[in-house]
Amino acid sequence: MSTPALPSPSAPARPGPLTRVRLWMRKSLSARIVFVFLGLLLVVQGLSSLAIRASIDHNARAVIDTDLAVGERLLRRLLQQNAHKLTEGATLLTADYGFRSAVTSGDEATIGSVLANHGERIGASVAALLDTDYRIRASAHADALTLQPVLQRVAQQQGRMPAGDVVLVDDRPFQFVLVPLRAPVTVGWVLMGFPVDQRLVDEMLDYSSLHVNLEMRSTPQAPWRLLLSTLPKESRDAFERLGTRIDRDASGTVALPGGEYQTRAVMLTGSDAQGPAVSALLMLSVDDAVAPYRQLQLGLAALTLLGVVVFALGSVLTARRVTTPLRRLVAAAERLGAGDYATPLGGQRRHDEVGDLAQAFERMRVNVASQQEEILKLAYWDSLTGLPNRVQFRNAVIEALALGQADGRSIAVVMLDLDRFKHVNDVLGYRFGDLMLKGVAERLSQQAVRNGDLVARLGGDEFAVLLADLEPSDDLAHTRSVAQRLHAAFGDVMTLEDHSVDMSASFGMAVWPHHASDADGLLNRAEVAMYQAKRRSDGPMLYDPALDAASSQTLTLLGELRHAVDHRELRLYLQPKLALDTGHVVGAEALIRWQHPQRGLVPPMQFIPFAEQTGFIRTLTLWVFEEAARMWRVLNESGLRIAISVNLSTRDLLDLELPQKFEALLVKHIVPAEAFCLEITESAIMDDPQRAMGTLERLSNLGFRLSIDDFGTGYSSLAYLKRLPVDEIKIDRSFVMGMEKDANDARIVRSTIDLAHGLGLTVVAEGVENAQVWQLLREQSCDEAQGFHMSRPMPSAEFASWSLGWTTRLSAMKLSSPSSSNVTLH
Repeated sequence: MSTPALPSPSAPARPGPLTRVRLWMRKSLSARIVFVFLGLLLVVQGLSSLAIRASIDHNARAVIDTDLAVGERLLRRLLQQNAHKLTEGATLLTADYGFRSAVTSGDEATIGSVLANHGERIGASVAALLDTDYRIRASAHADALTLQPVLQRVAQQQGRMPAGDVVLVDDRPFQFVLVPLRAPVTVGWVLMGFPVDQRLVDEMLDYSSLHVNLEMRSTPQAPWRLLLSTLPKESRDAFERLGTRIDRDASGTVALPGGEYQTRAVMLTGSDAQGPAVSALLMLSVDDAVAPYRQLQLGLAALTLLGVVVFALGSVLTARRVTTPLRRLVAAAERLGAGDYATPLGGQRRHDEVGDLAQAFERMRVNVASQQEEILKLAYWDSLTGLPNRVQFRNAVIEALALGQADGRSIAVVMLDLDRFKHVNDVLGYRFGDLMLKGVAERLSQQAVRNGDLVARLGGDEFAVLLADLEPSDDLAHTRSVAQRLHAAFGDVMTLEDHSVDMSASFGMAVWPHHASDADGLLNRAEVAMYQAKRRSDGPMLYDPALDAASSQTLTLLGELRHAVDHRELRLYLQPKLALDTGHVVGAEALIRWQHPQRGLVPPMQFIPFAEQTGFIRTLTLWVFEEAARMWRVLNESGLRIAISVNLSTRDLLDLELPQKFEALLVKHIVPAEAFCLEITESAIMDDPQRAMGTLERLSNLGFRLSIDDFGTGYSSLAYLKRLPVDEIKIDRSFVMGMEKDANDARIVRSTIDLAHGLGLTVVAEGVENAQVWQLLREQSCDEAQGFHMSRPMPSAEFASWSLGWTTRLSAMKLSSPSSSNVTLH
């Protein structure tokens, strides 16, 4: 049994022509310009054509009305001429002696013969002699009874017969004249009648180009019947079929196979509206009247078509003149988006708005190129020394390592840190320190002369040298040789502006693939060796795992720290800060703890120094800040208004993007900057004062409170303290813990408090571990206190309940001693 084939999915229907045109117009500015221009032209031309056509039609109909009026006068003139001719013939008869004698003698036979002969000569088909009472005495007409309507009318009008009237006789239209026969008085009347036949209507057509339909009706209620017509047979038949639908009392129009006709009814039977009536319907073709104007319309249509073509070509050229430079701008924008800032815009220079736009775009390209070049320079080059910076150096290490893997070669990193550079800055000033850094950069560049070697300034007084493309069999020895040579170069005195400076530096080395498997690991190993060399002061030092400060456990510590951040192994702890005058909880310091799944709670001293050493401290700082922001929201919603202090390390201060990162977290968690106090050690500031002060200024401008932690243990001067944008200082615990027993510590604490208050700063004392120290600090007007006497650091989730309990205890103590406005804790 065969399996029926499944129907294949139908292909999507192709869009129709109108849809494609709409899509093209939507996407193409030139198409829209052309269509708009052509549309406007066609609308104007269409309206003009309609106006011209209406005017032509109106004028043509006005001319037709005039022609029909002229035709009516012409018809009546023809009838009058016929009547005059007939009258002359009848007058000749009445003047004939023989006829007059026959009438006098009463010879009826002779009278009838004369009437017949004379009527035949002048073309009259009716000839009769009437007595003075308008009765027939003799007649040449076959049936005299048919003349009774005429005689009645003559009698009613007492011998007057209007020359243009037409009378029906035996359903035939006749024109009659009545001439008196005098001898010398009127003895009778001669009545003669001419038939109104096809000849008359044909003459009308020849003279005026008007068609004539001669119609009759026996009574006012009877329908009109066509007697004579100049219309072609097909049109005449159609006219007869229309019958009563044609208005014969006024001007109107009628549509026939030969076209549209405008009509004008002319009543020919006089004023007697009750008897039989004869009407002439004059007709003039509207199409024939408009025909001369049709040529004008065709000419105008041809001119319109030519105008559309010319206008379309002009619109296309105009649209292209507009859109071609716009397309060049689009292409230039795409090049800019792709990072090509070198290619100029090009094209012919214009002096209109589009040209102004192009020139503005070209200036923007030049400015962006200049700014991009400056940004790249700032991103990859050290502005002071002109050397590559840390980012470019790391990229160079990665590239050299990849080449080394491909070619089977080794690479090495020599890292150095100047000794006593802060002392030079403090004594001789920043400008001299900058000159010294430039001199170091020049000296290092002179010593690293191999192609492929790279000298970089990593930050502050820290430099590095990349040794690439080393022979694997001699890589360690060559690295030691270069490091010794660089170390020896620093033994020479440097002379700067009449100052001779003895320089020294600590050198650390690491070689791939002996000491690390990747670029970051190699840099970390070189840095570890450099710090070991600085501590030992024993010349350049090659990395040795046995010298690593964190022992064998720290080989995987960085990976474990990353795992801890990703798997929520870190914990936020808070230690309260209390106002000494009231005892109220006014703040808390945010601390980090690591709940390791195997090692348990890892003390901070086992991973914080390593994190600072490797740079991972930045990740930990951001984690603490974000967790503190979340906790501040929780505490604030519970009614607890405090400021949370977060510690910043040296590497944090050197991170130029730190303010933006903090600001983004504030926005994310909807927390004000005033909710935080950022604590910085003096040593962190002094590592790179200029860079650190720039970061602190930006943080202060965002609204953060700044505090100097461990104040009194660093090497900063009062000049620095005055220039820093700090709000508080935190007295180091080493002075606070011994102040009750050591008078010198007590004096240092008092002096520090007085100094800070003189500078308008808040003073916080950490390390308060008994009531005596609390009381001493309160007496010395210290502002806030922090220490084990009040509380040890606690999990952040417990802080709210502890604060509530503390407030309850505080209230109880105030109730037990209401006379005291100050609080003494026991």
